[in-house]
Amino acid sequence: MKNLSLFALLLILFSCNQKGKVSQWRGDKRDGIYHENNLLKQWPPKGPQLVWEYEGIGNGYGAPTVTSEKIFVNGEIDSTGYLFAFDLRGKFLWKSQYGKEWMKNYIGSRSTPTVVGDLVYVNSGMGDVTCLSAIDGEKKWSLNMLEKFQGKNIRFGYSQSLLVHEDLVYCAPGGEEDNVVALNRFTGETVWTSKAVGEISAYCSPLLIPFEEHKLLVTFSDDALLGMDAKTGELLWTHKQKKGSDVHGNTPIFDNGSLYYATACGNGLVKLSLSKDGTQITEVWRSNDLDNVQGGFVKLGDRLIGSGQRKRYLMSVNTNTGELMDTLTFDRGITIFADDMIYCYNEKGEMGLIHPGPEKMKLVSSFKVENGTNEHFAHPVIHDGILYIRHGNALLAYSVRQKS
Repeated sequence: MKNLSLFALLLILFSCNQKGKVSQWRGDKRDGIYHENNLLKQWPPKGPQLVWEYEGIGNGYGAPTVTSEKIFVNGEIDSTGYLFAFDLRGKFLWKSQYGKEWMKNYIGSRSTPTVVGDLVYVNSGMGDVTCLSAIDGEKKWSLNMLEKFQGKNIRFGYSQSLLVHEDLVYCAPGGEEDNVVALNRFTGETVWTSKAVGEISAYCSPLLIPFEEHKLLVTFSDDALLGMDAKTGELLWTHKQKKGSDVHGNTPIFDNGSLYYATACGNGLVKLSLSKDGTQITEVWRSNDLDNVQGGFVKLGDRLIGSGQRKRYLMSVNTNTGELMDTLTFDRGITIFADDMIYCYNEKGEMGLIHPGPEKMKLVSSFKVENGTNEHFAHPVIHDGILYIRHGNALLAYSVRQKS
């Protein structure tokens, strides 16, 4: 009986370790909200303290993923994609190949690693989906979406950050028949495939929404937002775009029965109301102001805040009406939120600390990110009082914790 009890305990511990905490794109809920506290409310003129930097992670635009023990980031060197691992002090631990990277335009890695327990899931611009050990980078399994699912790549390369939930990993090859797929995350075997609407994929990192009876998978294809049963792949609804745009780079945000998405080319910011079981949608309003392409946006109470594409400034939109409430000149870029402050990393390389205010936004501090290469497209990450910024081949770590 004692041996049986010990075996049961070990089985539970193994199961818990395999499930593990999910560390992923744009925070716990993929909504750009980082649950930090005691952060600086103002920075020195030259910015917060740079505690460490590492140059040599290769070309890329994907954000780092930070766990309680390590930092993971994708980079391209000589057309090959590598997963880099560091400890939290910035010490390089190892790098491991995961496939071929995008070399046609905006060369480099695109996606953010997804870490679950002791496993890391990455996606290359050329369609390689790979599972690696978070301990030493050993490759567990790999497949290519172009080859296995007759996927069709897109003009800037696959850019989706893989979604993992329970025993499944979701990806969108964009094939005519195998358009969106679910894989067993331990083996890579196909669990289901869906034709969806048969369009190419559209750079979107998907979102999973739990309902009482089932879970809803939400992602974009070339010209439509898709709502699917996450267990079976059944297409439940679509929301077609008014004008064609294949650059849907933002993960939608779900809150209190409503789904919000932002995109460009005349579509703008949209609010959808979901039925109680998530199987039906109703468009509530549409705003052409906040037409963000890939910088994300955040929901703060009854406001949605992000930057515009055509109008290159930060905007605040009322969630109830879709009306523009406030603007702030800081150029277009990426928006995240932590400890009552907005962090905006614009395409000019300026990192801004912004107080959202009850009605008016205010730029409190800013500094210029000088190190690194190419465009400032990677989303910043905040973890345990450290602000991580990836700029091309450089990974930078700034202390933004208030000192006691």
